[in-house]
Amino acid sequence: MSTGWIVLGVIVVLVLFAFSAYNRLVALSQRVGQAFADIDVQLKQRHDLVPNLVETVKGYASHERGTLDDVIKARNSAMSAQGPAQVSAAETQLSGALGRLIALSEAYPDLKANANFQQLASELSDLENKIAASRRFFNNAVQEYNTGIQQMPAALFAGMFGFTRKDFFDLGASRTEVETVPQVKF
Repeated sequence: MSTGWIVLGVIVVLVLFAFSAYNRLVALSQRVGQAFADIDVQLKQRHDLVPNLVETVKGYASHERGTLDDVIKARNSAMSAQGPAQVSAAETQLSGALGRLIALSEAYPDLKANANFQQLASELSDLENKIAASRRFFNNAVQEYNTGIQQMPAALFAGMFGFTRKDFFDLGASRTEVETVPQVKF
């Protein structure tokens, strides 16, 4: 009779632990989703800013059509990207194209002095800082989630509950491309 109670007690403890582990992993997963949504909000603001920036530059640098077209293509690609991996790759391309666009202001003093361009460039810089902060928050949430599903004893239940590893929002192989200062030659 007492061994029956011990076995029942162990089963109850295991079930309670499984519920606890499941709830913790759900909370971590929700945090990752919320962090990605925060990045998405910042990226949408940047996407909305790009056409205004391109139109401002068009008036001063009309023969820089290739750079302007690259920015628009990168923006459209970034807007249609889905999931952290695709969004990360598309946003890396957009960041590079925007860097080249901003570098054009060095070759056009009138553009650089234009109040509208200065305001848009300032807004873009502010958004880039917010995006970087959102990426750090997202990557931290992903790190906590991935650690949570790999730590024992939750790792015993994570696979059964359908929790799989999440990808970081990283610049990846094109990191050197983004960090390289664009060269403007005429």
